[in-house]
Amino acid sequence: MFLAAEGSHNPILPIWQELVVGTIAFALLVFVLLKFVMPRMETMYQARVDAIEGGLKRAEAAQAEANQLLEQYRAQLAEVRTEAARIRDDARADAEGIRQDILAKAREESDRIIAAGKEQLVAERTTIVRELRTEVGTLAVDLAGKIVGESLADEARRAGTVDRFLNGLESAGAR
Repeated sequence: MFLAAEGSHNPILPIWQELVVGTIAFALLVFVLLKFVMPRMETMYQARVDAIEGGLKRAEAAQAEANQLLEQYRAQLAEVRTEAARIRDDARADAEGIRQDILAKAREESDRIIAAGKEQLVAERTTIVRELRTEVGTLAVDLAGKIVGESLADEARRAGTVDRFLNGLESAGAR
């Protein structure tokens, strides 16, 4: 029967029995897909979306935390730099103060040494002048005694003669 029917059948129009069986099979396939496969696919799709969105949220949170830590680091770095600058300035000020103290002590010591040297020079000059007066006086008395021909052994006479002689020398040197 199919052989005879096949020969007379129009190839453009499908056989209606095949259409019914195909429609039932398609409907059954759609039902199985909608009932069993699609919910599982939807669950997997939602899990994947949640994982991606969760990953994005975690990445955003991590980025925000990293930015916050970066800002804290920058603030701490600025604070440390400010503190270091303050410490440097304090050290410079302390060094300048120490330098000034050392210079002041050195000036005081220098002034003290110069004053002691001047005092020593004055004392030595006084001693030398006294020794020279005595020596010059003795020589003058001896020479005067030889010139005058009398002995100037008397101490009062000798002192008067020496003083007159030295005063004469000083007045001659002052001119």
